[in-house]
Amino acid sequence: MNSKALNKTYAILAYCTLIGWIISLTKVGASDGEERKFIAFHLRQVLILMLLGAAVSIVDTIFFFIPYFGLFVINILSFALFICWLIGLISAIQGTRKCVPFVGQAGENILGDMFE
Repeated sequence: MNSKALNKTYAILAYCTLIGWIISLTKVGASDGEERKFIAFHLRQVLILMLLGAAVSIVDTIFFFIPYFGLFVINILSFALFICWLIGLISAIQGTRKCVPFVGQAGENILGDMFE
């Protein structure tokens, strides 16, 4: 397996589970050069999604007690988070560096070159 395919594998693995993210994090520590930057980019994107997921969970808990409107907000936020995750995963599968919608670029600005 060549280096580029292996890097794509670790980037995809980062989107799968927390354990996959940790495995990719250990791989980025052992990499260098362009492969390190590619995996680090997707690690940052997943970290942004995990933090956003925690925030959505808190908002969902608050809105759960509001009849009808709360359920609507919960579904919209959860669906938007899923779409962001899916776009990030597709970007990793294609081997590109595409930020997730809404929060990806802002997260890149905040996290800077973390994991590189």
